[in-house]
Amino acid sequence: MTAPLVTILDDEPAIREMLTEALQEAGFRTMSFGRAREFEAALQSTAPDVCLVDLSLPDKDGLTLVHRLALEQGATVIIISGRAQVQDRVTGLELGADDYIIKPFEPAEVVARVRARLRKNAPASQAGETAQFNGWTAHFDRYMLVDEHGDETAFSHAEGEVLRLFLERPKRLISRANMQESLGGAAGESFDRAMDVRISRLRTKLREDPKNPRLIKTIYGAGYIFLGDVIWG
Repeated sequence: MTAPLVTILDDEPAIREMLTEALQEAGFRTMSFGRAREFEAALQSTAPDVCLVDLSLPDKDGLTLVHRLALEQGATVIIISGRAQVQDRVTGLELGADDYIIKPFEPAEVVARVRARLRKNAPASQAGETAQFNGWTAHFDRYMLVDEHGDETAFSHAEGEVLRLFLERPKRLISRANMQESLGGAAGESFDRAMDVRISRLRTKLREDPKNPRLIKTIYGAGYIFLGDVIWG
């Protein structure tokens, strides 16, 4: 079996070298880049399993790149950044990142986070890749929602994790603790806000009435319930 490929995008050579050494010692393949332009060119012929992306890049806004990676390619993205404010973390997660690591960090922490993301992604690849519910079809292999008329709406990898969680447990209460256990990340205000944003975006894409959603119901003080009838393909 081929080892998972991790790409590293950071303009600091010392960080690229440190992460490359730690990841290769842990058994991963790596590719590293100091510029977004080089990284995007490599993606034309390479499909990494995990992308480590610094937000402070010299030739492109890191958040814009994260959003495009998550939305257009469905890539698993872990942000590595010196921006430690809660709002920066929330913004990164709501734009589609799967995790957020603050500099300075220990290389072992990054390796552990990468392994955790790959473990969480593995069950999804074994499950059905399409699910039908209430006139919609969710294609998890290409990160696309298709309505009954064939119109398509893309969703990010992070939004897909939440959607899959709902579709795998229809008509059952999913608490915040359930979500944190299933999706990972540190419990707390930033996790809760990130989940709220992802659920709000999913409701918008499913054309839900924000005041009276039909599919994703909020049970205040308890969690959420997905009320659709789901058929997995």
